[in-house]
Amino acid sequence: MIVEWPVLAAFVPVALALNLTPGADMLFCLGQGLRGGPRAALAADAGIAAGCMAHVTVAGAGLGAVIAGMPWAFEAIRWAGVAYLLWLARGLLRGSAAGKPGRATRAGRAFRDGLVVNLTNPKVILFVLALLPQFVDPARPVLPQFLVLGAVLGLGGFVVNGVVGICAGGVGQRLARSAVAARWIGRTTALILLALAVRLAGLQRS
Repeated sequence: MIVEWPVLAAFVPVALALNLTPGADMLFCLGQGLRGGPRAALAADAGIAAGCMAHVTVAGAGLGAVIAGMPWAFEAIRWAGVAYLLWLARGLLRGSAAGKPGRATRAGRAFRDGLVVNLTNPKVILFVLALLPQFVDPARPVLPQFLVLGAVLGLGGFVVNGVVGICAGGVGQRLARSAVAARWIGRTTALILLALAVRLAGLQRS
């Protein structure tokens, strides 16, 4: 077996506790659900999960430690993420200011946004590098163990963030029947994105 059952049994509660802790991914799914409904929230959630697995793969292949040890790479990824979040927020605010409630976010676009937001958060790879090696047996192939543990972590996050997004989507769809409420949903989602951008901009490497 790639990961021994006792190790997996010890990892699952840790992963679940982390999944239930509100963070950037959960807030992003909340915003996508409010604006685009349950389908957009689940698509964004899937994009985030795919980004998480990409981080896990990079970390397991040994490249994560290299990236984490290069200040310029960390900064480049971080500021790219800040710029992308600000760009998304700007689009929502412009639509609200023009009195346009905006169309529901397509699933493909929501997936892309979730993927990019996760990939451009360098804190994720630092987190993976700090957590997963504690449950990895160095005497065995490392990458397969990273992938199994990362899948457990990603699946838990997908379920938890998906529930948050679906619940927000139900509320958002009811409110979206009103043009005024729809504009405020756009502004609220933009504020969530701005808050995530500020949080990422203030991120430190350690």
